[in-house]
Amino acid sequence: MKILRAAGMALAMAFAAGMTSPAHAADDIKIGSFVSATGVMGFMGDAEKKVLETYVASINAHGGVLGRKLKLIIYDDGSQADKAASLAKRLIESDNVDILIGGTGTPTSMAVIPEAQRAEIPFISMGGGVSITDPVKKWVFKTPHTDRMCAEKVFLDMKNKGITKIAMLSENYGFGKSGHAESLIVAPKYGIQIIADETYSPKDADATAQLTKIRATPGVQALFVFGTGSGPAVVSKNIRQLGFTIPIYQSHGVASKEFLKLVGKDGDGMRLPADGLVVAKQLPATDPQKPVVMGLTKVYEDTYHADVSTFGGHAYDALMIAVDAFKRAGSTDKAKVRDAIEQTKGYIGTAGVVNMSPTDHLGLTLAAFHMIEIKNGDWVLAD
Repeated sequence: MKILRAAGMALAMAFAAGMTSPAHAADDIKIGSFVSATGVMGFMGDAEKKVLETYVASINAHGGVLGRKLKLIIYDDGSQADKAASLAKRLIESDNVDILIGGTGTPTSMAVIPEAQRAEIPFISMGGGVSITDPVKKWVFKTPHTDRMCAEKVFLDMKNKGITKIAMLSENYGFGKSGHAESLIVAPKYGIQIIADETYSPKDADATAQLTKIRATPGVQALFVFGTGSGPAVVSKNIRQLGFTIPIYQSHGVASKEFLKLVGKDGDGMRLPADGLVVAKQLPATDPQKPVVMGLTKVYEDTYHADVSTFGGHAYDALMIAVDAFKRAGSTDKAKVRDAIEQTKGYIGTAGVVNMSPTDHLGLTLAAFHMIEIKNGDWVLAD
């Protein structure tokens, strides 16, 4: 597979190279998408929607794929798992799409898996939960690092700092719930003991009760908050209100400028793992991701006059992996496209270098997962 290195819109053009024969509406390649453009995951899904729309338009402007236009059919699931499932069914049965890209979060992704498996249609998720692709499901793939990988990266950083006893405060739903379970599994590998363990609801307006219990637990050396959406911002403000002085870690579920806006100065000093897109300008020139993440950053900033987020990167990778699979399959035959996605090798995306296989429908390693820190209200590379 061709390794993508060109920046910005040129990257989209690279996929369309040599495919400039006339496209007809009847022959559109239909990409069905469901994202959480509103609701508790709204700031994540909105970025995904914008990236998909921007790059589908760019690819079409440069000839489309296989001499055909891409038609993006996209719906907002409102951050609701049951609605995501019904929209996926609509995309499959009424809109007759050729592939599914969606699932802003773990709950919405998991809800759609049965539909994708039943219909035998390729589905590329943008959710973080490891359970989306582990165990491997024939028709299901994903683009972001998993919650398990996040826990491992955080625990490795803690180990390097001599931290062995920690507290966890995790969301009791979806990504946070899965991340909590994975953290319990991998913590012993890094010599980490979780001696205080609390949860919060994504709808909670306050988490001081849980944090007060954590603060009262003797021996806690650091706090790991595992969640996504607006919940971690609420927790972060409560942390500062209660005067915590121990190191605070977050998950990659908050890796966006929107989180920084929500949390303000209360986020300073917090650490988390994130992909290269979040710190694109700080990556060394020798990093193979640099042209890709800088390209997407420029396109997004120029188009929307806003900061791109890791979530927009998830959508970018999903679309580009899908487009390349159509090209290598030479058709929209669902079984052939599925096989082509599974054979993705050497794709350099915003999340890292992707090498999928029949036993790995993510294809990422910890190598491109960077530790970052919030300083003066912005992300700083902390590797």
